[in-house]
Amino acid sequence: MTTANLKKVPVDQMRLGMHLHELCGAWLDHPFWKTKFVLYDPADLSRLQSSGITECWIDLSKGLDVASSADHALAAEGLGHAARKSQPGAVDAEIATDLTRAAAVPTEAPAAFAAEVQRAAALCNEARAAVLSLFAEARMGRVVDSGQCAELVDEIASSVWRNPTALLSLARLKTHDDYSYMHSVAVAALMAALARQLNLDEPQIRLAAQAGLLHDLGKATMPLHILNKPGRLTDDEFTIIRTHPQQGHALLQAGGMSQDAVLEVCLHHHEKMDGSGYPGKLSGDQIPLFAKMGAVCDVYDAITSNRPYKQGWDPAESIAKMASWAQGHFDPVIFKAFVTSLGIYPVGSMVRLKSGLLAVVTQQNEHALTSPEVKVFFSTKQGLHVTPRVVDLSNVNCADRIISRESNDSWKFTHLDALWAGEDVLRKLGRKV
Repeated sequence: MTTANLKKVPVDQMRLGMHLHELCGAWLDHPFWKTKFVLYDPADLSRLQSSGITECWIDLSKGLDVASSADHALAAEGLGHAARKSQPGAVDAEIATDLTRAAAVPTEAPAAFAAEVQRAAALCNEARAAVLSLFAEARMGRVVDSGQCAELVDEIASSVWRNPTALLSLARLKTHDDYSYMHSVAVAALMAALARQLNLDEPQIRLAAQAGLLHDLGKATMPLHILNKPGRLTDDEFTIIRTHPQQGHALLQAGGMSQDAVLEVCLHHHEKMDGSGYPGKLSGDQIPLFAKMGAVCDVYDAITSNRPYKQGWDPAESIAKMASWAQGHFDPVIFKAFVTSLGIYPVGSMVRLKSGLLAVVTQQNEHALTSPEVKVFFSTKQGLHVTPRVVDLSNVNCADRIISRESNDSWKFTHLDALWAGEDVLRKLGRKV
């Protein structure tokens, strides 16, 4: 970081997503015990703007700049691509603005997706076995040693650090038979990516991954006929399932877990911002930060995964639907950061281009969230498959663009995952090709 990245701004121009570097003014007027952090909590922003501080320094290399009219114009263009097809839950203008600015913050270049996805496939298999063993210990009533997952947590966090989308994309490709175990792995990866997006430090990123890995441990105590039921649960069965947060919390405490964040995610990942969640019916700032993160990650993986009673939704469709719930369900700042970490069109999403071609998103462009790299494979104008080829929609010479999300419910393509992950990777995961 150099002084060129620092900028003094009036407090009334501060906004969420800025990296607060230093406060100007009398020490007694400072509203925080620390000064160098990203503002992601609306309560912190309110405290800052109501304090006696009038100016502060922000670090542009770690957070957002002051909003400008150009930012809003760019965001509006991005929103037009994201919501061109009229569907409920389109990402709103405020979210699009924040996503555009957040994506413009310089970051360390990620590892190549193709290389990391190969490593991630091996990690998924290793993680499945580890979580299966962990759940088996809990199911047999043995004390769970959460410390045995430390190495796995480090590997998950490291994969996400090298490339934020490779492991996230693969972990979604679970079958309903191993959903309970791979869901924990997927949420661990999503939590690590979200913590990274929120500019938390490396120990906090590992802690987020650990919390995600252990968040559903209480499911190990649930009756298998309810847990694996292929149809809708009865009211009595749902009452039993709703006890899994308390059961998991008790298991972790019995195993000596001392990290509050891990315990809080386990107990409160089903709380909602409007207070309608469970088990504590907590609302707003009563919900701990990591639990708010866990709520978003848990829901996203659940709705994008194939379950005994339903097919998973398309990733982009899921983001759009979650956006429509965000006001009462999720913390809006956390949700915006989550979308930024995945992209408006996550890897694996099927989209329709202006040219009439259908494509699958193969890689994110972190500086243009609405213009990812895609692989085209089908012409809607001709009604025929075309030779798959990669198109970088962010290239200045590319005239094509995304005009809508597409659901595979109507198309019934069977090779979408192979288009972005590769057949060899799917074989490593034990998937039919």
